Amino acid sequence: MSSKFTGERLETDIYNGNTINHLHRYAIAMALTKGKNVLDIASGEGYGSHLISLEADYVYGVDIDEPTIERAKLKYKRSNLEFICGSTSKIPLGDNSVDVVVSYETIEHHDEHEQMMTEIKRVLKPHGTLIISSPDKYFYSDKRKYQNPFHEKELYKPEFTDLILKYFENCKLYSQSYIYGSSLILDDSKRDFFEFFTGDYAEIQNKESDPNFLLAICSDSNLEKIGNSIFEGRNLIESRDLEMKLNNIYNSNSYRVGSFILAPLKFLKRLF
Repeated sequence: MSSKFTGERLETDIYNGNTINHLHRYAIAMALTKGKNVLDIASGEGYGSHLISLEADYVYGVDIDEPTIERAKLKYKRSNLEFICGSTSKIPLGDNSVDVVVSYETIEHHDEHEQMMTEIKRVLKPHGTLIISSPDKYFYSDKRKYQNPFHEKELYKPEFTDLILKYFENCKLYSQSYIYGSSLILDDSKRDFFEFFTGDYAEIQNKESDPNFLLAICSDSNLEKIGNSIFEGRNLIESRDLEMKLNNIYNSNSYRVGSFILAPLKFLKRLF
């Protein structure tokens, strides 16, 4: 396990805004997959597939990296959860085998978008559902002047929706933002920007929260709608801050010197 988020994979020893964004998306997936057979494509470390399996009938977690899949098999063991090595362009499942496909922060990591969508349609049952997220290239990269080295081909919102509607008759689009410990998922049709306020007794400022990520629910049948929602993640951030403070204390020279001085006394205490 790594202790630093690189932008390629999220692991469960990471506590930051990206953690909260991902957990919020999986909370949405859990609400839409109860009692269903689910494919979590590009399942990574496996925590998301595990969460879905708490509500779903059966879950396949598929990822291209075999060592990651092997670690997931050891870490998450449930009778209704299976991890398999495979790619988005060659999904190792049969035709019409799942009710829902979940694909979070996957499509931007490769340029085989058409192949991926064709494979998703193949493994989905008729009138099945795709829940997919993607960074909005304008807000995620262009506006911030940021380039994620692990992203092969990001999409602007019109490109993302055009790709989806090429394969699905219906699509409902949502946008996702992160604000000071919480993630917001809002109906994209009603949102140009989200304004929030911050400040203190001396001054209050209004700011805009850019929708860096897009979330789409897609199907050839009627869509199961979700409402606007918030994932309150301050407990995660506070846990991270506490862990960092404790690490700083334990690694400080004063703590080490104190431990060295007290070591003989601790030894004698154990004896008597």
